[in-house]
Amino acid sequence: MFPDAPEPFIDLSTGINPHPYPVPELSSALFERLPDRAHVRRLAAVAAQCYGAPSAGHVLPAPGTQILLPQVAMLVSPGRATILRTTYAEHQRAASVAGHGVTEVSSADQLGRADLAVVVNPNNPDGRLVERDTLLDIADELRRRGGILVVDESFADVAPPGATLAGDIGRGNIVVLRSFGKFYGHAGLRLSFALAAPNLVERLDAMLGPWAVAGPALFIGEKALADEAWKLQESYAKSRLVWQLALLITTSIQEATSNSLSSSLTTYSWSAEEEALIRRIVIVLDSIHGLTQQLETLSTPLIDTYKRPSLYPHTSAPNPTATDGGDAPTSKPASPPLPDA
Repeated sequence: MFPDAPEPFIDLSTGINPHPYPVPELSSALFERLPDRAHVRRLAAVAAQCYGAPSAGHVLPAPGTQILLPQVAMLVSPGRATILRTTYAEHQRAASVAGHGVTEVSSADQLGRADLAVVVNPNNPDGRLVERDTLLDIADELRRRGGILVVDESFADVAPPGATLAGDIGRGNIVVLRSFGKFYGHAGLRLSFALAAPNLVERLDAMLGPWAVAGPALFIGEKALADEAWKLQESYAKSRLVWQLALLITTSIQEATSNSLSSSLTTYSWSAEEEALIRRIVIVLDSIHGLTQQLETLSTPLIDTYKRPSLYPHTSAPNPTATDGGDAPTSKPASPPLPDA
């Protein structure tokens, strides 16, 4: 993609990991035979452990999150749906397909006044995170009117610990959606999970029908979700990215430069053209400084999480990713300290 770009760049148009999980060797039988229920149950058990669901009976593997959206919306009779905006637009379309009148709301405390409430957490595209206690209060409010809370946690693999509602689905009216393709970098595999109370899982399973998830997806998903060494490697990679983000924020000099340039307008003699240019530069620097402050506010939860020493174990961990020279490193390098934000 963009092979003529002058230097490496980060593609912010997608939330898919550019360093995918290595695909294991696949037996031809995975392509030749229909997937069996035993394999589905094995994957559900591994997913329950990985995501923190109470049991395999609380997990439904599915062929991608997208197909689940209208089906989850059909778990309640057509009524009023509220969606915390601005977010992934398919949630609105799916709720409409299910017969709901859809209202987008700007505050989480408005979500409970509905039959179906939808929150993308962390949000796509801005990373907004609604506190777990707030979501549980919304679920309680919805339960009193027979409503359901849907929490799309497609990006929760990179959320701070404790943000997920996977452990709370036993309350009966919470459905958590998890995406495999984003964090593991295999969007084309079409694999996701609905986490919910067993009665809701059974209803969704009936809507999907038999053999919903292909054999190769079941096999790769089971291997990847159980691969703790690879996830540790990803955790280290995430900490490096957040360290770079913290460094960017803490070394920001836009405000100081803006102040110096503004003072120079009275200290030095500039030409009219130079003075006009400096004033325009100051406006831009002030804008950048304002955006940096917003960036710091948004980044603080990530920085606080990945500064924790527990994420930098002293023991070495296997690293299956080969270097440019073809040799696979046997341990991850020491993690640099994160600067205070």
